[in-house]
This record gives sequence, C-alpha cells and structure tokens, in this order.
Amino acid sequence: MSGNLSPEHPLLRTLSDRVLVADGATGTMLQAADLTLDDFQGLEGCNEILNVTRPDVVRHIHDAYLAAGADLVKTNTFGANYANLLEYGIPERIFELSEAAARIAREAVDAAGTPTWRRWVLGSVGPGTKLPTLGHAPFTTLRDAYQQQVAGMLEGGIDAVLVETCQDLLQCKSAVLGAKRAMELLGRPVPIVCHVTVETTGTMLLGSEIGAAMTALEPLGIDFLGLNCATGPAEMSEHLRYLSRHSRVGLSVMPNAGLPRLGRNGAEYPLTPDELAGAVAVHHRIRRDPGRRLLWNYP
Repeated sequence: MSGNLSPEHPLLRTLSDRVLVADGATGTMLQAADLTLDDFQGLEGCNEILNVTRPDVVRHIHDAYLAAGADLVKTNTFGANYANLLEYGIPERIFELSEAAARIAREAVDAAGTPTWRRWVLGSVGPGTKLPTLGHAPFTTLRDAYQQQVAGMLEGGIDAVLVETCQDLLQCKSAVLGAKRAMELLGRPVPIVCHVTVETTGTMLLGSEIGAAMTALEPLGIDFLGLNCATGPAEMSEHLRYLSRHSRVGLSVMPNAGLPRLGRNGAEYPLTPDELAGAVAVHHRIRRDPGRRLLWNYP
C-alpha cells in the first residue's frame, strides 16, 4: 500500500494498526495570539517568521493540540515557499524558517510522547501563489525551492511531508519531486502525503477532477492521497468515496468545518465542534480494503 517507503517504516506500521488524528489549523491560532508588528520583523502576516522571533507562541499551539489528543502536529511552514517568501522579499530564508519550525514541532512532540503513545511531526508544504500551469513561475524554480523547504524540515526532525491544499497538479508534482530530491540528498526518506483541494464545482481550481489527480500523483511514489480545505466533510464525500474505491495508497482527509462564509471577522465556519465531529465519525465508516491506511486531520 506504500509507494514511497517500506511498510516497515514506523509511521506506516502504526497506520496499519489504527487511524491517526492530526491537529487543526495553525493560521487562525496565530491570528488569535497577541502579536505585534515587531514579532513579524515588520513583515505583517508572514507567520513563518514567528518560528525564529516567537517560537514560544508556535510551541504553545503545538502543545495545545497535543494536549487535546492529536497524534500528529503540522509544522508552521505552510507559507515557507518560494512564492510566499518572495512576496516578503526573503526567499533566501526558506531553509532557515523551515528548519526552525520543524525543531519546534519536534521538541513539542518528543515532550508529549510516551513509550505507549508516540506522537509525530508532519512537515507542512503549502501551495504558494504561483501556479506553473498558468505560467506564474517555472516548474524547476518551484521544485528547487520545495527541495530547500523539505531539506530544512528534515534537518529539523519531521516524520513525514504533507503537501497540502494543491490546486494545480504541476505545482503538486514540483513539491513531491522537490521533497524526494531533499530526501535522497540527505539520505532521510519519510512518507509523503498529498492533499488536493476540490472546489464546490467538483474539480480542482484549474479543472482537474479527483480521478485525474489520483492518476497524476500516485505514480510519483506518494504514500497517502486525500483532500483538504475548501469544503466541509459532506461536500468531500463523493471524492473521498472515489479514492476509497480506486486509490492504491493510503487516504488522508482534512475537511473545513463546513463551507466558509464571509462574516464580520473574516471567514466563518458553520459547523459546531460537535457537528464536525459527528460528520467525520460518519466518514470513518467508509468501506476500506484490508490494510488500507487512513490518516484523519481535524481542523
């Protein structure tokens, strides 16, 4: 069931026995913190800077999710990529900020883990704002930047790479190939999880259907395929059902708490915690083949 690693890899072996639950959103937690422009080194909104200026805030978020029972936490690296950091004029800091984020998460996970309950670190790789299919940036430029990002996270101690919120299959491929290059260079192979984002139109932003995403991404040697963001669990049902029937790798899902709506304070999500938990519990019962690995991420 694994395209990238031996099934004896510790994380894959654990996922063969049980479902693992990851943490939720990082950005909204940071927005709720009492941060100043100085905390961002004048780069307002650059959350990755906080990995070096306010590691205590980032660590607190990891600790809170671990205390709530998360098996895995994601690094604060969703925007530690070429496109995002270029907008802030600091693309040369990709490796530095990624390594710092991974070390914070590693320390939190190691402190929370026990001999009978191991915790894990997912290295978050976001899509950025440059879509190669639309000619926003060269494929090789993005691939090489993702290689830097994943190399930094590997040095910091991640257990797996999470390529998430993919809207462009070429962008996703550049991230996966960059990750694999980093692993090969450092001699540290870890599982790769890929999440695409399917809009309410039924396709990814650039028009790819879930079957096309599966066909394009599985041959790259990923270990998990799934969906995140954009919609709630109900809207993801058919796409997840398709993957559960046809995908040859493990499944991973991260739904929003329903379809977001624009409110006074920005995006608002209609599902209450109990409603979201109930919806996700129903999806746990999707029929799976024996041995199919499943990784759930609760927002």
